[in-house]
Amino acid sequence: QVQLVESGGGSVQAGGSLRLSCTASSYTLSGRCMAWFRQAPGKEREEVALKDSAGHASYADSVKGRFTISEDNAKNTLYLQMNSLKPEDTAIYYCAARQGSCFMSALLPHYQFHYWGQGTQVTVSS
Repeated sequence: QVQLVESGGGSVQAGGSLRLSCTASSYTLSGRCMAWFRQAPGKEREEVALKDSAGHASYADSVKGRFTISEDNAKNTLYLQMNSLKPEDTAIYYCAARQGSCFMSALLPHYQFHYWGQGTQVTVSS
């Protein structure tokens, strides 16, 4: 049973930073196609960052230059470093993993991902 568990969410003022973590059990993240999504109230789930199976990263235009996706293979953990946070970044953030690999990929739709965490709330106040 693959389990993804996010942590690191919280409340922060605009301009601040947070680092989200996603740890996995019964699943090795290294070499996987992984992504971070977010969903704000009343809005569709939005992909913000993807790490392909070779480690290359892609970002939504809305977060490019502010967010960084990375992984620590020794800790089997995926991260999302979020800097210069804005109120519009307020959402529940989810990590997701795809059963298959992906290479040099642009962002993928949510239905391409098979495993999801429970989400962690990020609230940015102005």
